Amino acid sequence: MPGIAQQIARNIQQSRPLPSEDKMATRNFHHTRSNSFPLLSRPSPLVSQIDEHLNRLRASDATSASSSISHKLNGFRNLYDCVDKLLQQPFSQQALAQEQHNEWVDELLDGSLRLLDLCSTAKDVVLQTKGSTNELQSILRRTGEVELVSVVGNYLTSRKQVKKAIHKALGNLKGMQTKQIFSLSEDHETNAIVSMLREVEAVTSSMFEYLLSLISGPKPGSWSLVSKLLHHKRIACKGAAREANEFEKVDAALKSLAGQRMSKSENTMNVEMQNQLKDLELCIQDLEDGLECLFRCMIKARVSLLNILTP
Repeated sequence: MPGIAQQIARNIQQSRPLPSEDKMATRNFHHTRSNSFPLLSRPSPLVSQIDEHLNRLRASDATSASSSISHKLNGFRNLYDCVDKLLQQPFSQQALAQEQHNEWVDELLDGSLRLLDLCSTAKDVVLQTKGSTNELQSILRRTGEVELVSVVGNYLTSRKQVKKAIHKALGNLKGMQTKQIFSLSEDHETNAIVSMLREVEAVTSSMFEYLLSLISGPKPGSWSLVSKLLHHKRIACKGAAREANEFEKVDAALKSLAGQRMSKSENTMNVEMQNQLKDLELCIQDLEDGLECLFRCMIKARVSLLNILTP
């Protein structure tokens, strides 16, 4: 029978097949590993719960596209609640604390900090888009062409800033992923917990990568798990073309509008734009609420990890 270290190394290296709509989704999920962890000698229901949460979050790529963003982010919040509870268990604290000087300690702490940075970036760009959207809605309701053209220009400029911040964050993420070193502990209990925490990090990292790409605006033809998060219409069949999300719809409408002259008499265009902005506003609110709750849970779990791993 192969040794524990070999079993865990194999678990880390192997990838679980994931349902996806395109090659990009499969490629970006290469961080997601086996759906089972090395067994603890003292099994905890929390480990099973975390495993179940991870399986549901992975499998959500194959479920209905009408699932709401609040439901998806709530799943990650529940995941981190379980992680924090596991880190409060004496056997977890003992297993992790006994190897405070191992190199995987820095890996875990750096990983949790990187995820908080990603979540913070997502919160910032959502908040910036919210402000621009609210300003545009207000102008559409009460003003004429001159001020509207100015505000449309401001919105598109803000979106460029958002996309620049997102591209920088995604670039940093890819750079950090290539630098990760997956060292192993010699202790079986520690390996089991560390493998689980790495799995949580990998799935969360992929989620933020997709989410930020969605807000920025995915490249033509791309599709992914989180491309469905803000997408509230069902796809007729598996091979159906992807509909634009709310961010893309407003971007496209405003770019078209910026190239035209529009007066308040063009009520049809005005009403359609207001409806699109209302849809975007609802999506932004879902994102804002979900990200804030998740951010708090992630901070709580990181504090618990710091309390264990730092003298």
